[in-house]
Amino acid sequence: MAALLSRLQVTDCLTLCHRVVDGLCGRETPHRGDYSATWSLEEWLDLLSSLTEFFRMAVGNNCSDEEAVLNVLRARQDEIRRALLDRTTSISSSTLQDFDWQLKLAVSSDKISSLHTPLLSLSLDVRENGALQPVTVEINREELNTLISSLEAANKVVLQLK
Repeated sequence: MAALLSRLQVTDCLTLCHRVVDGLCGRETPHRGDYSATWSLEEWLDLLSSLTEFFRMAVGNNCSDEEAVLNVLRARQDEIRRALLDRTTSISSSTLQDFDWQLKLAVSSDKISSLHTPLLSLSLDVRENGALQPVTVEINREELNTLISSLEAANKVVLQLK
């Protein structure tokens, strides 16, 4: 069930869960057509059945679905955190060993006589499979802002997982 749910964004997943509960309460159930691009018919039926059964059991055993989920999360929080960190760090086998940077001002090019564009030259020493490989990139201000935003977002994720 989790593998199937992971194909949705968190907000869409919550919406689906609410629609399943709506169906349990006698209101309109989720429509297969809304999710046909995400799951096959067989996957959809399995997921709908699993979610419905999960909510039935949570309520039938006099515990709220939140309580049931929270109990599992509390009991296995450290294990989940480690797995998420391992998955995050296993995205690449490369590690950054060192870096150096230079700020340059491009005053002209072969096409434009007056350019005056600041450029950042970033030299990275990346260790991949035991070998140290130099990587050099040259980026403009917009690309630098995008890089900084991406690194800040990645840092937030790592801090939340700790």
